[in-house]
Amino acid sequence: MLLFSIIVTVCYSLSWSTSLLIQPKADSCTTYNHPQYGIGQCIETSKCPNALYISGYCESQPANIKCCFSLNPVERQEFRAIWIATATNIDWPSSKTATTATQQNELVNILNMVQRLNMNAVIFQVRPAGDALYSSTLEPWSLYLTGTHGVAPSPIWDPLQFILTEAHKRNIEVHAWINPYRARMKGATYTPAATNMAKRFPKYAYTYDSQLWMDPGSKEVQEFVLNVAEDIVRRYAVDGLHIDDYFYPYGDGTEFPDSTTFSSYQQQGGSMNKADWRRSNVNYLIESLYNRLHAIRPKIKFGVSPFGIWKSGTPAGITGLSSYDSLYCDSRLWLQQGTVDYLTPQLYWAIDPPAQSYNALLNWWIGQSTKGRHVYAGNAAYRMSQATSPWAVTELVRQVNLTRTMSNRLALGNVFFSTKQLMQNVKGIQNELAKLYTDKAIVPKMNWL
Repeated sequence: MLLFSIIVTVCYSLSWSTSLLIQPKADSCTTYNHPQYGIGQCIETSKCPNALYISGYCESQPANIKCCFSLNPVERQEFRAIWIATATNIDWPSSKTATTATQQNELVNILNMVQRLNMNAVIFQVRPAGDALYSSTLEPWSLYLTGTHGVAPSPIWDPLQFILTEAHKRNIEVHAWINPYRARMKGATYTPAATNMAKRFPKYAYTYDSQLWMDPGSKEVQEFVLNVAEDIVRRYAVDGLHIDDYFYPYGDGTEFPDSTTFSSYQQQGGSMNKADWRRSNVNYLIESLYNRLHAIRPKIKFGVSPFGIWKSGTPAGITGLSSYDSLYCDSRLWLQQGTVDYLTPQLYWAIDPPAQSYNALLNWWIGQSTKGRHVYAGNAAYRMSQATSPWAVTELVRQVNLTRTMSNRLALGNVFFSTKQLMQNVKGIQNELAKLYTDKAIVPKMNWL
């Protein structure tokens, strides 16, 4: 009798609550977050824990599949995410000239996959090159959304708001991903719109390695980037703001042309050498973003995904590009000072090779988190599709399992690049993730926020 009462109560609550919602594009069971029982699952009634299930909410399923709720709380805390890259249409939209309906359906399909695999977050690129895949009064619409730089989509729609609405229905976090200083992608030839950074601050816009790049040493440019980030956090219910590894650009063998800005710094009494000055510019941006965003929304999560090697030779035996010396990123400092809520080092190497070992690097990174900040490893799903020495899917399985062995030391999840390989189910990656993520997990709690 008690069980019958619980089921009736759940039915009544669901019927009343869902009537207030726009019906989602997935089974109602898996898109409604019940305040007491959480998210349901469409499974056979015989497999439902505590026999707590209801009919009518698994619309696309056979009659023996019911909406099941478990009274057992979700205990695992694990960040399970993907990067959705929009630059050059890597992951989404499939075409910059696709219709609005097609683009929206593609986003929904991505979110349905994330939900089906019991993943819980997406990192969505909304500003690939001083442009916007959202409605901005500060920057132009992105070429990669509309086919023409600076032209709004027709019919008008807002991809960031759309993905937020659809993701939050599915209990999926959305972290807005911005690139701070890139003003035009490599090889692109369009003329930037008047609201693009390169037009706003032409004296600090440099052509470098066939890209258009802003000077991180310019206070005007720094302030503008901060304003863009603040605008996103004020107007959108994003769960986090995210920056990847691009600060000073990857070198093309020539010197980055910021000598005038550096000379101005020296003339004002600055005593740092150029390398330290460049790092101080990046550190200022990171610290300022952390402080300003949390002043607006104290619970917002701020994360960075730097290149996976801090310095060549650190830890011992690791060799490769040094982000400290080449990109001027002292990403270790951000962990140590607590000016990020999470760090996602791009550990795009296999476990076994000693020169760039996933295992050695992850172990080193979590050792730098002296303020208790989370480390979510970045994993290279794209390497399963590379032409030379493609990975087996078992490499990624091993990496997730290895990360989990360090969870008590703040290695609390994995982020996969890129969405494309997961959506295409390359080498059965979806099947393997389904085995790894058989149970739901909540996004790790950040007790300092």
